[in-house]
Amino acid sequence: MTSARRDRADPLPRGGAYRARYRRILRFAAWHLAVTWWFELFLPRLGLVRVAERTRAKRMLLFAQRFHVMAVDLGGLMIKVGQFLSSRLDVLPPEITKELEGLQDEVPPVSFSAIRTLAEAELGAPLEQLFASVEETPIAAASLGQAHRARLRAGDAADTGLDCVVLKVQRPGIDAIVDVDLAALRKVAGWLSRVRLVSDRADMPALVEEFAETSLEEIDYLHEGANAERFAAEFADDARVGVPDVVWERSTRRVLTLEDVTAIKITDTAALLAAGIDPAQVAPVFASVMFDQMFTTGFFHADPHPGNIFVTPDNSPSAERPWKLTFIDFGMMGEVPASTRSGLRKLLIAAASRDGEGLVTAIRNVGVLVPSADTVELERAMTHLFARFGGMGFAELREVDPREFRDFAVEFGDVVRSLPFQLPENFLLIIRAMSLTSGVCSSLDARFNLWDSVEPYAAQLLRDERGNIAQDVAQQAIDTAGLALGLPKRLDRLLTRLEDGSLAVATPRLEQQVKRLDRTVQRSASALVFGALLIAGSVARADDTVLGSVLMLASVVPLLHGLWAGRSGL
Repeated sequence: MTSARRDRADPLPRGGAYRARYRRILRFAAWHLAVTWWFELFLPRLGLVRVAERTRAKRMLLFAQRFHVMAVDLGGLMIKVGQFLSSRLDVLPPEITKELEGLQDEVPPVSFSAIRTLAEAELGAPLEQLFASVEETPIAAASLGQAHRARLRAGDAADTGLDCVVLKVQRPGIDAIVDVDLAALRKVAGWLSRVRLVSDRADMPALVEEFAETSLEEIDYLHEGANAERFAAEFADDARVGVPDVVWERSTRRVLTLEDVTAIKITDTAALLAAGIDPAQVAPVFASVMFDQMFTTGFFHADPHPGNIFVTPDNSPSAERPWKLTFIDFGMMGEVPASTRSGLRKLLIAAASRDGEGLVTAIRNVGVLVPSADTVELERAMTHLFARFGGMGFAELREVDPREFRDFAVEFGDVVRSLPFQLPENFLLIIRAMSLTSGVCSSLDARFNLWDSVEPYAAQLLRDERGNIAQDVAQQAIDTAGLALGLPKRLDRLLTRLEDGSLAVATPRLEQQVKRLDRTVQRSASALVFGALLIAGSVARADDTVLGSVLMLASVVPLLHGLWAGRSGL
């Protein structure tokens, strides 16, 4: 089982527990999709938008709490899904992200006897023959495996230069659990792909397949070991970064033995201060290291949550700073193709220079917007956004009047939602990594301003790319010359169309607003008639059951008309 494609073709594992797990996930998804449809699509069509808005925060919190309970109970990929949701501070309300952020660490451990059985079967010998000692209490329990401290035997320690190691072992039966969870997620993605509101903006089946590929790679520890060595090679000359060595002689697909590099958890500000390390100085270095992975090497840690990054004190005389960042857990890694990396660099430069038009162009070049998208209004929205909020840190944004954000959302929300967005390959991991980076930096320093780290980095990228300026200028000159040569013919065609009256001026925004207004009027009238008949029927039933029932039944007609009138708005 080395690819998502094979997993998709496999049937569900046999056993009542697996079937029950599959059904539980689907029941949870179906219920909450139905609730969301009712409040976010159905009620607004009846003019009851305020009802949906008034209950939204409570519904979001209830969803997060129920998902939290299910994820901890089931484990497996449900923990990973929850971790991803908890990192989406940019698009999800705090009711969800706050409730789910505990899933980073809140995973019950497996008994050591089960871990021992699996490890000895994989390594082909009792643990006492392979290690000098193994601690039974895990130092970390994750959704797919758990880690125990161990010490190598004297001969192995001499060969490897390591003494203390970490023995990472998969959770027993995790292969079958991953199969079940992916089958359920594919089913839910199929449901979502039939909802135009979702399918017009994201290819959910494709996103699940990307998630599946990443998950299947994550349970292959040989793949993780290779990732660790590649990451170490990328940062071999960078004193800011540390990576544990791999003990290949004690590693298989389900067991991985690594150098023990446990140090101060990056978000443990009390421990950092006790070690004489200023958390506010750690934040920009961490952001810069993550930017390097995204925009320079193109090979990045896609799961940089606080449990996977240590701050390691380094008091050696040659050290540039008295600490370094040590990364662990390389099961979830992302790779950015050269073309996408170039687009991301341009996007970063445009964001740092508050260039709304340049930012939209970069978004299109990266592939997030389809080529046919009309971006004039989006450019205006981005320019307005930078003018008002550009340069603000997380703490400053929290002080802004929420009504101002709401007014901005009302003004430009329709523009953004109408554009045909798509997520290119690996973009899900990029979004996750950057969301986690922002969250970690904000927890280190509440006043941390991501712009302060972006601007010098973007300036350096701009200097690095100046070698292409001559080529860009030459291309621009060619484009301008071609435009100038074709201008007389275009003017002649324009005059001809003016003379014969065939010139048409398109105002798609105005037409769209008129159509929307017409649908709103139709829906409002239908809703009024529907409500009047329904209320009249309920009152009449007290004295005349037949008349009341007829009136209530007749209310279905304007209801269906209102729904039909708003159908094109889906």
